[in-house]
Amino acid sequence: MIPQSFIQDLLARVDIVDVVERHLTLKKSGANYFACCPFHGEKSASFSVSPSKQFYHCFGCGAHGSAVGFLMEYTGLSFVEAVKELASYAGLQVPQENRPGFRPESAPSHDGLIDAMAAAARFYRDQLKSAPAAIDYLKRRGVSGEIAARFGIGFAPDDWQALRTTFPNYDAKPLLDAGLVIENDAGRRYDRFRNRIMFPIQDRRGRIIAFGGRVLDAGEPKYLNSPETPLFEKGRELYGFPQAQKAIRDAGYSIVVEGYMDVVALAQFGVANAVATLGTATTPHHINTLLRQSQRIVFCFDGDNAGRKAARRALESALEALRDDVTLAFLFLPQEHDPDSFVRAYGAEAFNRAANDATPLTAFLLNELRAECPLDTAEGRARLVHDAKPLVTRIAAPMLRLQIIKAIADASGFSQGEVESAFGLKRQNAARQTREAAFNGGRERSPSGFPAPTSNRQRRRPPSEANTLLRLVLQHPAWAARLPVDLIPTHNAEGQALVAIIDLSSTGDLAMNAGLGALVEQFRDTPHAETLARVAGELVDTEFDEDVVEILFEDTLNKLHANALAREIAALTAQERESGLSPMDRHRLAELLLEKMSLVNARKPADV
Repeated sequence: MIPQSFIQDLLARVDIVDVVERHLTLKKSGANYFACCPFHGEKSASFSVSPSKQFYHCFGCGAHGSAVGFLMEYTGLSFVEAVKELASYAGLQVPQENRPGFRPESAPSHDGLIDAMAAAARFYRDQLKSAPAAIDYLKRRGVSGEIAARFGIGFAPDDWQALRTTFPNYDAKPLLDAGLVIENDAGRRYDRFRNRIMFPIQDRRGRIIAFGGRVLDAGEPKYLNSPETPLFEKGRELYGFPQAQKAIRDAGYSIVVEGYMDVVALAQFGVANAVATLGTATTPHHINTLLRQSQRIVFCFDGDNAGRKAARRALESALEALRDDVTLAFLFLPQEHDPDSFVRAYGAEAFNRAANDATPLTAFLLNELRAECPLDTAEGRARLVHDAKPLVTRIAAPMLRLQIIKAIADASGFSQGEVESAFGLKRQNAARQTREAAFNGGRERSPSGFPAPTSNRQRRRPPSEANTLLRLVLQHPAWAARLPVDLIPTHNAEGQALVAIIDLSSTGDLAMNAGLGALVEQFRDTPHAETLARVAGELVDTEFDEDVVEILFEDTLNKLHANALAREIAALTAQERESGLSPMDRHRLAELLLEKMSLVNARKPADV
């Protein structure tokens, strides 16, 4: 465990601008630095790094965080690895925190597993050199020695304990934890992979975290993957991603295929921007990972029923990850072909043309819905709207969703408003507009990020006090000590996060001087992390008039106090109407009314 005090000291010593500049070219504009975002494809610089707040935020994809968070996201480092790398920048030694009952040898460590996977990969590569049948198989599939070396392809011998030659301590725990061996009920171990072509699976840093093994010619299962381990979660990893990253950015799109050999064969023919899922359907995490490299993804499937079912699953996984500035498309090959056989038969140019002409997600979605609904009957048209609802309402991109709603309305014969009503979207839109009006008080926002001034006649409801105070405390952490915790409303995430900050401030452990990024970093892996990161992202490119925000802070505290008085007055007044008040309660009510009047007379409205 790394002490929190060390992390805060570290973030106070390093400059996030220096950290980011090790990986990106930044240009200064005003108080901040900008670059094209490395986490999604874009042509204009929307990635902002604030030296004063020690926080980065992309106004395009929403990525945000501290220097630690940037290293984790950009390089794929774990939290501990990112802290260690930052410490090396600052010339510091990372201490370990010894807690009661904590034993270092019991702490989870990936180092042993990584070493075991690397040693196994070397063993499998060496075995390939003396395996004529495996070499013949790869040659028949058109794989050159250069491509085999690029992907680290190897061979697992047909031996129950072949790995003993590399791991003399065959009973070592890392071999089992990494999924290299299987242990039966009797405690006897044997190699998981035998007589298979071995495809190492790498994380974004190029470290081997798992293997995929393919049988030579016939046999079942055709592909055998490593189990999920502390290193490997198949729903988060893509085969060939480290090799494809640069090609994806250069080509402007990525290709998702189903098999390891498809990736290798496409690379053999110069189509280097392909990756494969790992024995599972495409997940939203896969899609978000690829959209950080380019703004277009092409899913390539066989043209048979299995391929279309896989495409439908990919479509459903993509809906919540969609944005209005990205394109997802589906390429269906002729039934007799997969990507491997197609590129060998027709070449890379033909494959790239097919990828460029792939069916957009919207067209594929509508075609799938129409195919299941006879549109020449009233029942079929009603079913179209019914079947579309659970899909369309998951689409995160507002303009794209609107286009699909219009298309469904045209196909079904209903009006756009009727379809939106059937989907429940009109009610959602009205509720959202009500919430926004309540937050802004019916006003536009000023450059400070807070609602602009307006008359009391125009103001329907005040903005959220908790949200306002959270923004101010993130700018001025020392102000947390001035907040009355018993008055903070906790019915929303902002209020709950504010109370957590107050609690930390009361112990003297709140980061005060290392910038916004350090304060947010303190709440990593807590229920408040996302709320704080989101609000911090909204503030990263905002400058404040200190005289104004001081007035706003005091004014908001007065509002909290006034709200508390109003609630207590209302409760006593209701009690008086129902059953009367005791002399003590009547005296308390009079005191509250006087206090309320005094507070109203003393309040100074903020010019924000």
